[in-house]
Amino acid sequence: MLSAAEAAIDSTAEDDGERARNRAKLYAPPKGQARGRRRPIPGVSMNRAQAQSLAAQMAAQDAKLTRGRSG
Repeated sequence: MLSAAEAAIDSTAEDDGERARNRAKLYAPPKGQARGRRRPIPGVSMNRAQAQSLAAQMAAQDAKLTRGRSG
């Protein structure tokens, strides 16, 4: 969707400089948000142990589904 917006904006630009400025505006972070710094979403973080547990659960489910296809 962004590439379609970028193409539409590029078609109206008169030169490469204007295209570059338009892309900078299009891909700029929202106002008030520092570049490169993301705030964690409350209640959506997990520690290493939780992540490893989740990965193990996913691997077990994947193995179960894979076995079901071959048999």
